[in-house]
Amino acid sequence: MNIILTGASSGIGFEAALEFTLSKENKVVCIARSADKLRKLLEIARGINPDCILFPVEFDIVNDDYAALVPFLKEHLGNVDILINNAGALINKPFLETSAADMYQMFESNVIGHFNMIQNILPLMGTGGHIVNIGSMGGFQGSVKFPGLSAYSSSKSALHTLTECLAYELADTGIKVNCLALGSAQTEMLEQAFPGYESPVMAFEMGKYIADFARTGHKFFNGKTLPVAVTTP
Repeated sequence: MNIILTGASSGIGFEAALEFTLSKENKVVCIARSADKLRKLLEIARGINPDCILFPVEFDIVNDDYAALVPFLKEHLGNVDILINNAGALINKPFLETSAADMYQMFESNVIGHFNMIQNILPLMGTGGHIVNIGSMGGFQGSVKFPGLSAYSSSKSALHTLTECLAYELADTGIKVNCLALGSAQTEMLEQAFPGYESPVMAFEMGKYIADFARTGHKFFNGKTLPVAVTTP
């Protein structure tokens, strides 16, 4: 399978990338802003499976030039079977201290960047393709909400709705679009949101779940935002 994974340099994205590289049948383009962390990912992946095919790509999904990225993807992948939009950022501030710039940043990182990626990758996808957006229980309707995360949770809620809209609009193409609204997993972002909290779910466990869902979830779901949580948060 030909796979693109954003936000691959740390946390669950890093772990999902390693899960995909266990099979020599997969070609995985791993996108992130940190070249150093991507090199570390490649080193670890090759240590686990010397035959893995992993292309580390230093790229900012909000600000960089897709006119340079797309030809690279066409050359190394051709068609794309799976796109996982995992990149994102979090701001933890009381609402009255949250600036408009903070809100813009959350929507750029957690919605606009994925919007850009999807628009540019869709022409490379065909029937059977699967787009997986990584959302959050923080943006899931009816879930428990927490102080300090209004901008972050609002942006994730927008990503959930974008998922539903795209699934309907792309129905005739055979491309499926789903969103996983993740609860806690032990990552740097969790520590930023909930300092001192320890999740019962490890990053590698959530990474494996995402990889497995990306491979098979489109057979059972389309246009769904699925809660993936065992605790609150």
